[in-house]
Order: sequence, then structure tokens, then C-alpha cells
Amino acid sequence: MSQQFVVVVERVLGRAPLWVRQGLVASDSSVRQRAEEALAAMIGAALADDRASVKDSSSAIAN
Repeated sequence: MSQQFVVVVERVLGRAPLWVRQGLVASDSSVRQRAEEALAAMIGAALADDRASVKDSSSAIAN
């Protein structure tokens, strides 16, 4: 796992809303599933943004 990936995931986890954090430890499986899906979407979006910014900066360097 790359260090940049870890940094992005840690940043998302650190900024996760309270309802997501509480949902991850909920005894109700539907609440837990909703929180897991929300967190997965947040991580996916952050990774996509990170990839796009790396791609943009490498394009700017090449030009």
C-alpha cells in the first residue's frame, strides 16, 4: 500500500462525521451498513480527487 493512499484514507477517517463513526460500531446491521457505505464513498471520492490532482500536476510539469 502506498504511503499516499494511507495519508488520504487517514485524512478521510479523521474528518468523518460523527454519525459515520457511531454507525460503524452500531449493533444494528442496517445502520452499520449505511455508515460503511458512506465511508467507502468518502474514501473513493478522496482517492479520485487525489489521483486527479496528481495527474493535473504531472501534466503541468510536462508542459
